[in-house]
Order: sequence, then structure tokens, then C-alpha cells
Amino acid sequence: MKKCANHTTPAVLLGSHRLPLARIKGFPYYVDMNITLSLDDDVVKEVRKIAVERDTTLTGLVREYLETLAAENAKSGRKRLEREALKQTFARFKFKIGKRTWTRADLHERS
Repeated sequence: MKKCANHTTPAVLLGSHRLPLARIKGFPYYVDMNITLSLDDDVVKEVRKIAVERDTTLTGLVREYLETLAAENAKSGRKRLEREALKQTFARFKFKIGKRTWTRADLHERS
């Protein structure tokens, strides 16, 4: 991977063109990202105590929470898509049966 001329963005050579890595669609770009949070000092002190009790760091707690949140969201998103697909299938293949002329007792009646 080379750097783009006059840029700090990583780039790849695609044919005779150098394209910034972040602009190539479908190209996986896995990197740990640093973020900055603004938190009250009291919150940071309290969370650091919790981190020590759990034998981890403040960063580890935040990472674990965000990974759990992302996994739960992916699960719920997948379930929502599956429910929507099922609803569309029901709507597509829906047919009218007519008025119900039987009762539950009729179905379970033994001869």
C-alpha cells in the first residue's frame, strides 16, 4: 500500500491510477480507529474503578460495550429483514379461503 501524492490517505494502485483506499467501494478497510470522547471527570474516575474490578481498562469497557451493541443491532436488523420478507411472501401468496364453516371441536372430533 502506498500513500497518495500530497495526501496522507493510504492508496492502492488500480491499473495506472492511484485511488485513495477509503474511496474504493467493496474493498475491505479494516483498521482500529481512535476516537475522542468528552466525559466528566467523576464519570471517568468511577468507570476506571469498575474497569480495575473487572481486570480491564476504560478502553476495554467501551470496546466491549460497543461490540455488544453492534452485535445486538445486527441480530435485530437481520430478524427485522426476515420478518419483512415473510410478510411480503404472505402478501404475495395470499388467497381468500371464504367464510369459516367449521369449529375447533369439529376438527378434533373423533369418529
